Amino acid sequence: MQITLEFGGGLELLCDSVKIHNVDVDLPAEEKKLTMKHLLAWVRSNLIKERPEMFMKGDTVRPGVLVLVNDCDWELSGQLDTTLENKDVVVFISTLHGG
Repeated sequence: MQITLEFGGGLELLCDSVKIHNVDVDLPAEEKKLTMKHLLAWVRSNLIKERPEMFMKGDTVRPGVLVLVNDCDWELSGQLDTTLENKDVVVFISTLHGG
């Protein structure tokens, strides 16, 4: 399944400073659909190059990371249970900044 992932607000630094990734994510063997929970595990294993704890806490994103699925806040679409479709765009933006 082709998914476009975008990282902003400093999160791109965890992915070799690359902001946009066009990726092909395989469905888990026993699953018929790709969910955000599966995608986050895939991102942690395949894209995050350093300090995964800055991106994820447990099996979800850290507090302060805004997640948009096709420009819609994932909190409105089911968070980890959000079902993804081919060519969806998922954006991760950190709202936490030092000062």
